[in-house]
Amino acid sequence: MKVELLYFDGCPNWTVADERLTQALVATGHNDATVQHRNVATAEEAERLGFTGSPTIRIDEQDPFSTGSEQVGLACRIYATPDGLSGSPTMEQLVEVLS
Repeated sequence: MKVELLYFDGCPNWTVADERLTQALVATGHNDATVQHRNVATAEEAERLGFTGSPTIRIDEQDPFSTGSEQVGLACRIYATPDGLSGSPTMEQLVEVLS
């Protein structure tokens, strides 16, 4: 399983997503999976990568949280969670997509 966390330095939400992602990997028995962190530094790089905001999580090169309406660019991403909008998916949402 390939797990990537794409982020940019201007958005603090990626650290919360990173912590939750690590916990979700353990909870789903994917202890051997390594999260590849990728700092997206320029608008050109964001465009090339299809980066839809920080944090973006990709599992096997797919974004399980994509709605198709996200814009490419250096911005903080918002996720719909059971508790409302948030800067990162919940651990439960991550467990669901990793299971």
